[in-house]
Amino acid sequence: MTAPLLVLALAQLVIALDYNIVYVALPDIGAGLGFSAHDLQWVVSAYVVTTGGFLLLGGRAADLLGRRRMFVAAAAIYAASSLVGGFSVTPGALVAVRAVQGIGGALLFPATLSLINTLYAEGPGRNRALAVWGAAGAGGLCFGSLLGGVLVEAFGWPAVFFVNVPVAGALAWAGRVLFPADVPPAGARRFDLAGALTGTGGVTLLVFVLVHAPEAGWGSASTLASAMLSSALLTLFAVVETRSRSPLVPSRLFRQRGLVAAMTVTAVYSATFSSLPYFLTLYFQTVRGYSAFATGLAFLVPAVVVAAGTQAGERAVAAVGVRRMLVGGMALGAMGAAALGLALTPHGSYPLLLPGIVLLGLGQGAAWTGMWITAAAGVAPDDQGVASGLASTSLQVGGAVGLAVLVALAGTAGQDPAGGASLAGIRAAVFATAAGIACGVPLTLALRGTTTAP
Repeated sequence: MTAPLLVLALAQLVIALDYNIVYVALPDIGAGLGFSAHDLQWVVSAYVVTTGGFLLLGGRAADLLGRRRMFVAAAAIYAASSLVGGFSVTPGALVAVRAVQGIGGALLFPATLSLINTLYAEGPGRNRALAVWGAAGAGGLCFGSLLGGVLVEAFGWPAVFFVNVPVAGALAWAGRVLFPADVPPAGARRFDLAGALTGTGGVTLLVFVLVHAPEAGWGSASTLASAMLSSALLTLFAVVETRSRSPLVPSRLFRQRGLVAAMTVTAVYSATFSSLPYFLTLYFQTVRGYSAFATGLAFLVPAVVVAAGTQAGERAVAAVGVRRMLVGGMALGAMGAAALGLALTPHGSYPLLLPGIVLLGLGQGAAWTGMWITAAAGVAPDDQGVASGLASTSLQVGGAVGLAVLVALAGTAGQDPAGGASLAGIRAAVFATAAGIACGVPLTLALRGTTTAP
């Protein structure tokens, strides 16, 4: 592995870890800072909302302002906000820090992905780099729970923030040293300020509605007002983009069939695969009574299997092509989720979960690699940033929709005496996830003719 690829993979690992690392720390954070039960969710939700809302802006900024420049700036934002987060003493301060971390993620993710797609030529070299990057990201979603459990039990909840500081600082330094200097874009290209404001505001509010509505109610005043304002801003964004000479999202990108198909697949992927760690955490902690450390340890096998799946996916692309590999990955994932749902019992041992975990992880890792290969195929270098932003925005919005629907379903299927999701509710959500992944298999047929095996 080359040094630049190692840095890019580490950046993706940090992004993925930061998404999940706070889950197992939430009880300690709530007790330590005096969060109400209702407000504690915003330690996670603030990160999700700002990340989803700023991805398009982050992607276009990488194209226009420079990929290396945005990578370094985003890593520095991560380091600074994490330092402040570890010293936070009030709920409001910590939620604000998580929002700033989300902005850092929205800048870092498309910069990282577009650097891969421009440093490595389309074909086997890029596919291999995406597989390494994907292994770091997909595995990080699971390793976050393990690392969070270890840090919380050993040092307390501030450690889940402090751990980011030296890593993100090193990323900023390494990015400046190792990546090639930014080349100004060819020709005069202006920044679409109106599009940036309306698009970022509209998507941010959309993700806010999807995160906020399950708790506040879909008919609440705050939900309805936010939904109306989001619709208005997104409508205005569409109008602005058709009239702008330098749009935030050039219309030519929607003629890239591979990118459009990848956006659909990423939304389904995130709504299903990415929601499962939430319900597995509930199962381990509320049903089985695992400690924070034991819960993190339980995610070690899924992390390893997902990482192996990304590597298997890269090899499968070379053998059978992207479309067939994605079909196989989604099918494996659906079977794994169904097997996992059957194995979730009040007193069953952890080994009973392993067949489902292995099938699910292999399918998840393979699909992760395939969808990013598809999203980058055929896109011009000057548009790689915004293409990455489009695909990753679909990932975030899909995840918010999927988690909202599955949480609502779990609550409808059954609650425990304390008001949380019962085992019946958790199993219902996992079976619904299996059905959702299975429905995603036919969507990969849209990839016909968009990509070929290298």
